[in-house]
Amino acid sequence: MSIGEETVSIDNTRHAPINGKTKVIVLMAWPADHIRTPTFFNALCAERGINAVMVPWAVRPEHLSDAWNGLRFVDNLAGVVLTIPHKQAAAALCDSLEDDAARLGVVNTVRRNADGTYTGRMYDGVGFVDGLRNQGVTLESQRVLLLGAGGAATAIALALARADVGALTIANRSPEKAQQLAQLIRQHAPHARVEAGSTDPRGHDIVVNATSLGLKEGDALPCDVARIEPGVVVAEVVMQPPVTPLLSAAAKRGARTHLGERMVTAQLERFVEFLLDTEVRS
Repeated sequence: MSIGEETVSIDNTRHAPINGKTKVIVLMAWPADHIRTPTFFNALCAERGINAVMVPWAVRPEHLSDAWNGLRFVDNLAGVVLTIPHKQAAAALCDSLEDDAARLGVVNTVRRNADGTYTGRMYDGVGFVDGLRNQGVTLESQRVLLLGAGGAATAIALALARADVGALTIANRSPEKAQQLAQLIRQHAPHARVEAGSTDPRGHDIVVNATSLGLKEGDALPCDVARIEPGVVVAEVVMQPPVTPLLSAAAKRGARTHLGERMVTAQLERFVEFLLDTEVRS
């Protein structure tokens, strides 16, 4: 292990240097045991020689506001990344929202400005769509079933509608919430065919699990896997375990599976550019 300004290597994992000038990004989640985003982000920073580090914080929902406000006074805090269950609550704590965050009232990436104010954006939707396209998945004219209507699902729904899918069905444990999300997406993508519906995957080309089901051992499957047809794309947002019970069961049905980590890895460069004002595209 070498110490100093050189990149540190511990157990074959490369890390960016940590010193008094290191910019810190806090990832807030509850729980945080499953978090994998810092591994991807920190590897990118080490590779590009960017003096920044992302660390996971386990923050209970009832303590989010206190943790949030305390960070305003940390001068080397570059920003905050949000995941389950904080994406909607954190939007209300931001001083300003931009782009889809303003349209939808959800955030996953928040920059701390020099004056201690917070500016929020939402990259989950574009990250999810980019992740699919990076793996050669066609979206145009496809029939998509979106399971969930929470923070990530909200952004994904709008991104799918903009990607010109043929039809988007939103299913949620609370049908009213699915209907509200469908109405919101139609407001911002009037051309899109979006409706609330059931969790039945039959008749769809792409099935997306945008719920947290699969994160905990023993979770129920988000839909009836026996009704998934061969050749259907089944995509996750859950990253841990990498192959969720849904993906495992879908693969046995002959489906094409898409890992949850693809949504995050497609966002990494946007994180760096927005939070650190650093261009990393090559």
